[in-house]
Amino acid sequence: MSLSTISLPGFPNAAPVGGLAGGVLIGVAAALMLLGAGRIAGVSGIAARAFGLTDSGLPRLGALAFVIGLPLGALIVTSQTGAATPIFAGPVTLVMAGLIVGIGTRLGSGCTSGHGVCGLSRLSQRSLVATATFMMTGFATVAAMNALGIAVLP
Repeated sequence: MSLSTISLPGFPNAAPVGGLAGGVLIGVAAALMLLGAGRIAGVSGIAARAFGLTDSGLPRLGALAFVIGLPLGALIVTSQTGAATPIFAGPVTLVMAGLIVGIGTRLGSGCTSGHGVCGLSRLSQRSLVATATFMMTGFATVAAMNALGIAVLP
């Protein structure tokens, strides 16, 4: 059995090796951002800087490169590995979800990447509370949708 064929009981489509590799890359990128630029790799703050919504943080060109690199990197990996094509919800659902996430990002003073990856690794109490809130809200949302028989994806 090779590492690429490892499966988890009860989760036939899980990719633990790929998930581990992705997690390591995210951790390395967050560490490089903190050590190299002296900034937290919080995507919401970087995106706000890239789109000119704030003047603080990275230089705007660096923020734009970061934001463009996120989907571009995923596209490159998908094209090189033959990974499955992602399925997205409809445009109305995506816009509503984006607005809700944006409001939550403002209320929580950051997003899951800033709090969950960078804040927790720095042992921030505020990030611990924010990440626990994100997770509990996600669990509750999925449970409610399952109970109501609501499916978002086709």
